[in-house]
Amino acid sequence: MDDTPSPNAPGARHDGGRTDPAAGAVAAPLGQTVYLAADGFLDELLAELGEVSSVDGRLVFVDGPARPAAWAQNIWYDPVRIEFASIKGGAKALRGIQRNWALWSQRHHRRAALIQENLPHVSAKPIVFPSPLPTAPLGSWTLLDESTIIAAARCSSPFRNGEAVFVENRSVPPNRAYLKLWEALTLFGEQPGPGDRCLDLGACPGGWTWVLHDLGASVVSVDKAPLDPAIAALPRVEIRQESAFGLKPADIGAVDWLCCDVICYPTRLLRLVREWMDSGLAKRFICTLKFQAETDHETARAFAAIPGGRLLHLHQNKHELTWMWPAA
Repeated sequence: MDDTPSPNAPGARHDGGRTDPAAGAVAAPLGQTVYLAADGFLDELLAELGEVSSVDGRLVFVDGPARPAAWAQNIWYDPVRIEFASIKGGAKALRGIQRNWALWSQRHHRRAALIQENLPHVSAKPIVFPSPLPTAPLGSWTLLDESTIIAAARCSSPFRNGEAVFVENRSVPPNRAYLKLWEALTLFGEQPGPGDRCLDLGACPGGWTWVLHDLGASVVSVDKAPLDPAIAALPRVEIRQESAFGLKPADIGAVDWLCCDVICYPTRLLRLVREWMDSGLAKRFICTLKFQAETDHETARAFAAIPGGRLLHLHQNKHELTWMWPAA
């Protein structure tokens, strides 16, 4: 990390700001991008980003335009610095930029909450799956000090601080891993449906198979361990009790969705994905990269480099990343 003070650091003053005389607020471009690290994975984000300007809690400030960052829970694009004199002035300055804002509170919590209360209410209800992605712009902001706001009207995540929280089904799925697939499919922008054929690799105990089947698809579930009996009994589930890595694409045939939550080293998953991509038999991929004690940044970069794909840390992920690749 470069400790040399930067003219674009969050504490620096700027000329050329926009002034609202009534509110006494000044807004100026920060000249940086702000990354909100996934909870518990700040070190992974710093390793991914390389040289950064400053770190403030889970917020990482980097000079220049945004770059892909899988370990960022949310990315704040083109943030501004707002100097304000009062709670109402701060709220008015934010409203002057756009309507909807999500607070990232890490200091002066009461003052920040009072500013947020003076902004239009944004619902934080859990998501009912399946639901479309929110379309209304949602900005993010925080207090740098008692009279300074850092705010970005546009962010990478449509959810408040990147947190996709669902109304859970606590009775049917055999574990909570299904929430990862719910989040991935929501971000994907489409879901499997009737007539689709899905492959679930590393299916045991069956949470992902349940999601795919519940959406109306047929599922080939592959795992050396048995599925939960209730999932195995579902009518459109074909069970193959064997290793996901022993299968060849030709053994399965064409699938509309290849979903993989198998426990393995990311390098092994990469070989499996490349084999399926080379076969042309899978239209869409959703795969979990599971890391052991150390994060395999090299393999993560290899996944991120696959054209058309997307690598990210889901809110429901642990020491994992999710890679998604759409139909051509």
